[in-house]
Amino acid sequence: MKKNINLFIGVISGLLFLLIYNLSAFANQCENIRNDTIRLHIIASSDSTEDQEIKLVIRNRLLSEASNIFDGNVTPDNAEKILIPKLNEIRNITDKILEEYGYEYKSEVTLETEYFDTRIYDESITMPAGKYLALKIILGKGEGQNWWCVMFPALCLPVAEENNKFQINTVYSENENMILKSFKKYEIRFKILEYIESMKYMVDNNIIGDNA
Repeated sequence: MKKNINLFIGVISGLLFLLIYNLSAFANQCENIRNDTIRLHIIASSDSTEDQEIKLVIRNRLLSEASNIFDGNVTPDNAEKILIPKLNEIRNITDKILEEYGYEYKSEVTLETEYFDTRIYDESITMPAGKYLALKIILGKGEGQNWWCVMFPALCLPVAEENNKFQINTVYSENENMILKSFKKYEIRFKILEYIESMKYMVDNNIIGDNA
């Protein structure tokens, strides 16, 4: 009987070790993905039809008028050097559009590290939960639904979307590409990682303590 119990404990221990090892490897690869990615994040002032519509107008105009910013030349390594001097230019573009359409509020544009939940991009690429470097544009009160895309690799531009397979393959490793393109295979691990990353985010920002 004791021998059977020891065997059972040994099997369970082995399975737990394998689970932790696989999850740890998955988490490390997801961290590499986050470190090699820049996101564009636009938050509408509210969920009213008008505020949601202007969010999309600004998205389209930004990608058109400032296409040199979203063409893949801005990487996580040079983002601060290139983007910070351009924040005023981007804000001027968005504020001009708001004024053209008769909106009284303005925009706030920052480059910051921001937490995102697990999100599927273009119905084929799953970006794991965690903190990403993001060009963040807040319109007015910033209380509405948001829109986001992958700024690096350059998937925001329509021309980039046509060639996103090349963009993804050149930036991420083979294992990372497998994670990005295989949501069903890694669905449980994505959910576990999202829980861990969200808890880390809440602890780091004292959100748990504030709600207690």
